[in-house]
Amino acid sequence: MSESTPTFPTASAPASTGARRWGAAALTVLVCLGSAALTTAPAPAAQPAPARSVVVQAAGHGTLTARPAAPGITRAQVLERAKTWLTANNGRPVPYSQNKRWKDGYRQDCSGYASMALGLAAPGPNTVALKNNGHTRRIAMNELAPGDLVIKANSNNPNNRHVVIFDGWADEARTVYKSYEQAGGVGTRWKQHSYGVSGRDGYHAYRPVNIVD
Repeated sequence: MSESTPTFPTASAPASTGARRWGAAALTVLVCLGSAALTTAPAPAAQPAPARSVVVQAAGHGTLTARPAAPGITRAQVLERAKTWLTANNGRPVPYSQNKRWKDGYRQDCSGYASMALGLAAPGPNTVALKNNGHTRRIAMNELAPGDLVIKANSNNPNNRHVVIFDGWADEARTVYKSYEQAGGVGTRWKQHSYGVSGRDGYHAYRPVNIVD
């Protein structure tokens, strides 16, 4: 029996061992570089909150208009701003006035003071506007948190209207709370009050819409 001639596959020769090792090493470097880039890339900067608008209905008109809302402000910032008027008058409280404006442009009455603390546009809306013109929304007294307002604005006489800045409850029963206010004959002060607690004195709780919780 004759021996048959062996045949061999004709596929092209594989790349040399050195070339294979170089390719694997290069791929490893690229993967590592990509991983490092992903790891060390800075986080994107936080984007500011989009501007909001407040819808307001003008008195005596049926049309609705939108105006820009005040810049957002934290509760801590409201209280820090409120504290500044305690000593802004050469170490003394800012004196009370319904007609004068302080150096920062805000009226020196209770609503001008509250407007300053909230960062609203100077000289600040009056008490009725704070309540009705889209700057605040009504809440229950037991929902009050630092920086909220307690407002009485049910009179055409400015001497019978008032607003204080809530600073926290003074007792567990929530019958008395701490507050900042601009008071006639006194000026800026920190004082405990029970306005609105009984529900029969015309005072109610309001939350400024520009507060960022």
